[in-house]
Amino acid sequence: MSKADFDKAAEEVKNLKTKPSDDELLRLYGLFKQATVGDNETPKPGMFNLKDKYKWDAWNKLKGKSQEDAQREYIELVESLKAKLG
Repeated sequence: MSKADFDKAAEEVKNLKTKPSDDELLRLYGLFKQATVGDNETPKPGMFNLKDKYKWDAWNKLKGKSQEDAQREYIELVESLKAKLG
């Protein structure tokens, strides 16, 4: 899978007919950040900033995964969401 496939999946996920669940959105976010930035080296958000804390956790869980593996998993997740949500 190429960078072009990844970029295509990143665009296609924006056009789903139904919004993915919060868990699916967090998985997409984590994989996207791991694929594009690599390991999360940012400080953990404060406990009162729940949205950013959940996003940080979703990305941080993927620490150590290669950017190529994250791209592949992201593309696979987008394909399954397209089949499920349209």
